[in-house]
Amino acid sequence: MAVRVAAAWAWRLVAIGVAVYFIADGLAFFAEAVLIPLLIALLVTALLQPFVQALARTGMPRIVATFLGLLSLIGVLVALGALVTTQVVSGIPQLNRQLNAGINQVEDWVSGGPLDLSSGQLASVTDQLQDQVQRNATTIASSLATVASAATSVAAGVAIVLFLVIFFLYEGARLWSWCVHLLPRAALGPVDGAVNRGWVTLVHYVRATVLVAFTDSVGVGIGMAVLGVPLAVPLAAVVFLGAFVPIVGALVSGTVAVLVALVTVGPTKALVLFAIVLAVQQIEGHVLQPFLLGRAVAVHPVAVILAIAGGIALAGIAGALFAVPIVAVANTVIGYLVRGGDGHPEPGDREANDETAPLEADVAPDPDAETALTKGSGADEC
Repeated sequence: MAVRVAAAWAWRLVAIGVAVYFIADGLAFFAEAVLIPLLIALLVTALLQPFVQALARTGMPRIVATFLGLLSLIGVLVALGALVTTQVVSGIPQLNRQLNAGINQVEDWVSGGPLDLSSGQLASVTDQLQDQVQRNATTIASSLATVASAATSVAAGVAIVLFLVIFFLYEGARLWSWCVHLLPRAALGPVDGAVNRGWVTLVHYVRATVLVAFTDSVGVGIGMAVLGVPLAVPLAAVVFLGAFVPIVGALVSGTVAVLVALVTVGPTKALVLFAIVLAVQQIEGHVLQPFLLGRAVAVHPVAVILAIAGGIALAGIAGALFAVPIVAVANTVIGYLVRGGDGHPEPGDREANDETAPLEADVAPDPDAETALTKGSGADEC
């Protein structure tokens, strides 16, 4: 009997494993061209949707609100890019001066500090580093040669993202209604309810992550400015981008700022900046994220770390960026489906009722639709 049960479980696990393998292989094949732009478009839509819907409620045509929201985001990004570029160009001379003085200071600290390295040992380490750079010069040059093709791919991806965001914001309800009606009628209600709550989770996650990333970058940027670290604004932008990977992103990107401080303003101020980065990280983990996310995005830190590690292993930086929102949405969707869509109060359910329907648009509802999407606020606005 035990052997029979084990065999039954074994072939089921093998079948599931084979299915997962081929699905993952198919997704990996289309990842760069389709999947990654689609995921980015969903994140951008989740960020802009509350703003666009607020404009639409004032009587502004939906298409105008959509383009105004998208142009506002593009304007903010262009302004930040211009500010970072200006700071980099103006800060390079100061960086060169501080870099030369800082390297000498670090050498003195290493040779006379706790490591107690002799001048000969220090020179040997420096020679080894220079040798490694020379050996990899060809590789670096060949990598730079691929920048043009990479830029072309990025431009194509950006065009796809913009196209998807416009249609998701403008007529997302119609798109979702078409998709959900491909399912059997018995599955319409549960699937629609699960996706509604999953979308609310994604909106909460994106909104909270942007606020947390902004707070991290401001905190670390002020610390760098007070300590006199050059390129404080560009490094704060790096911290902002890194904070989109929860728990570890802000710490890793903050470490870059600490290394710059080490070679420009010395070990003492670098240690002070490292303490500031750790303090900001603690405020993020124990105050900001619990307060902003609450129970709406209830994912245990262990699950977050494992998701990030798995995402990096599967898709590198992109995997680290998308792993946590995917896990958060999956947690909400699966939890709702496991409860059978019974509507019992659970974390995030109140927000799901208060928030507007996912991917809402000013379109006429499908007369045959029985989903929350076409019976929610999207229908009320029509």
